[in-house]
Amino acid sequence: MLRSLLQLLILALSYGALALGGVPGLCMNRATIALVSAALLIALGAIDLPTAWQAIDPQTIVFLLSMMIVNAYLGLSGFFQIAMVTVVRFSGSPLGLLVFLAVATGMLSAVFLNDTLALVTTPLTLRITHVLGLNPVPYLLAIAAATNIGSVATLSGNPQNILVGSFSELGYLPFAQVMVPVAVLGLGLQVAWLGWLYPEVRSRQPCTLATLQPVQVQKGLLHKTLIVSGLMFLAFLLGFPLAESSLLAAAALLVTRRVKPERILAQVDWSLLVLFAGLFILTRCIQNFDLLAVLRPWVNQPLPLVVITALLSNLISNVPTVLLLAQFIPKGADQLWYLLAATSTLAGNLTLFGAVANLITVEAAASSGQRFSFWQHLRFGAPLTVLTLAIAYVWIVSQT
Repeated sequence: MLRSLLQLLILALSYGALALGGVPGLCMNRATIALVSAALLIALGAIDLPTAWQAIDPQTIVFLLSMMIVNAYLGLSGFFQIAMVTVVRFSGSPLGLLVFLAVATGMLSAVFLNDTLALVTTPLTLRITHVLGLNPVPYLLAIAAATNIGSVATLSGNPQNILVGSFSELGYLPFAQVMVPVAVLGLGLQVAWLGWLYPEVRSRQPCTLATLQPVQVQKGLLHKTLIVSGLMFLAFLLGFPLAESSLLAAAALLVTRRVKPERILAQVDWSLLVLFAGLFILTRCIQNFDLLAVLRPWVNQPLPLVVITALLSNLISNVPTVLLLAQFIPKGADQLWYLLAATSTLAGNLTLFGAVANLITVEAAASSGQRFSFWQHLRFGAPLTVLTLAIAYVWIVSQT
């Protein structure tokens, strides 16, 4: 009895710490919280080590690791910087800059992991707005929200979609056919809402970016990476397994004479992989205790699923939410899987802490001396989240 109470206490404290993002007084992040919690639960007999190892989904880990390696090569070659600078040079005005930044960031986030785009676009946006003498806040809000909204479009756009793809066995192309309209409408709504909140961004006064520094490009690496990435996405569209296709692409890129592997592996988010592994184990423990059985009848209904997912995503983050709720959704219930993916992603715009991309943008901006508050983000993010979730719900229910 005492052991069971300790196990339940550890689970409760684990998710509480995950919600906070750390442990007061200790240097721990979500990855170490998940790993330490899993170790304690194994030690207390809530789950044995072989079962814990089997709980870790290899398809998800391999897909996520492979996409990180592909993203690292694209970043090193200069692809993301070229794409963003090219878009910005054609913007022409404050309004054009807002539209192009949001659309370009959203499109790139649909294809590549959204957290990478947040890391790349934030410093570039700060430099551009400084050169043009513009208020950077609406543009930073634009790229933070666009990375979330754009990433909803595909199974490779963000970690929670990768989880959904692994658990549901939805095809890459069918998923995109349903979700791309949600992303497009969401991006349009985002631009309109920012234009309402910040009237200065509606200006069409011409501006130039002549002083923007040129991007350094490694042409050979860029060409190779684009070819390999193109073949990988072709494999996705043709219905080949996502994990195996991305793994082959990553392997092809790692065979090189010029780029030291340490440079690539240093850019892999190992903390995220550790977090996923730990969360898989915690989720299996919750399944063993059947702690969330009360949610089963609600999660199998579209509207309650959206509400529960949105609330949990902002309490404990979207990846743990998907892991917890996926156990209740059968593989053939495509509508529910689409709603889970869309809601867990779009709900990230609700608060400053709702998505990793938001935090990346805020921290990168703060390191350059530019700060915006929780309330500034909430004023923008809360209405946007409610409206985009409504759009996603109506569209998905009508199409599936």
